[in-house]
Amino acid sequence: MKRSSAGRESLEELEYQQRKLEMIKKRRKQSRIRRMKRRIFRMAAVLVLTAAVFFVVISLSRFSFFRGHIDVAEIEMPDWIQQEYIEPNPNSRPQTPLREVNGVVVHYVGNPGTTAQQNQSYFNSLAQTHENYASSHFIIGMDGEIIQCIPMDEIAYCSNERNYDTLSIECCHPDDTGEFTEETYASLIKLTQWLCETFRLDTSQDVIRHYDVTGKECPRYYVNHPEAWEQFISDLSL
Repeated sequence: MKRSSAGRESLEELEYQQRKLEMIKKRRKQSRIRRMKRRIFRMAAVLVLTAAVFFVVISLSRFSFFRGHIDVAEIEMPDWIQQEYIEPNPNSRPQTPLREVNGVVVHYVGNPGTTAQQNQSYFNSLAQTHENYASSHFIIGMDGEIIQCIPMDEIAYCSNERNYDTLSIECCHPDDTGEFTEETYASLIKLTQWLCETFRLDTSQDVIRHYDVTGKECPRYYVNHPEAWEQFISDLSL
């Protein structure tokens, strides 16, 4: 009887130890699962936070402070832009600060056959004649030459209510249709791409016609041929 009792005690002890071992394994497994869940949660939190920061940065980049704030001293001007600033005066260069750039406005000069230099001289002459209020940051000639008339941190009298937050480009043209020469077109693409890159602008949204501001037939060819304007916007992304 004593041996039988001892055998039962030994068996019970063995079963107890087995249950204890299984419980330890179970607890270890649960602990590993909890640690894994915490790691997954932390990784998910990091991903969500990263996505949120990315979204905020992208959203804020749409605001002018992040994308178009001007510090002209830090901008290295390309050598293919000829700077011929017009004389400061109330009619064409009032020296009003342009603190941000939210877009680029394309124009045509409206005087068939005139050169970039002639249009620059006209803007400059307004300092003496006072006959009009007009100017542009850039003028592109029919041979593709580019003249800068106004510093990029000053407004130009070119785009009406968008003078305060855009840069303007006037383009010369050979006839009344307003269609640009191939050389003018190539320079317009080059200049607009550079401006968009410099001021972090979206070529598909932030490049507009004077027509889009006021309804004026300017630039005439792109108003009368909207498909050509769409092609121009498409070419900017190349």
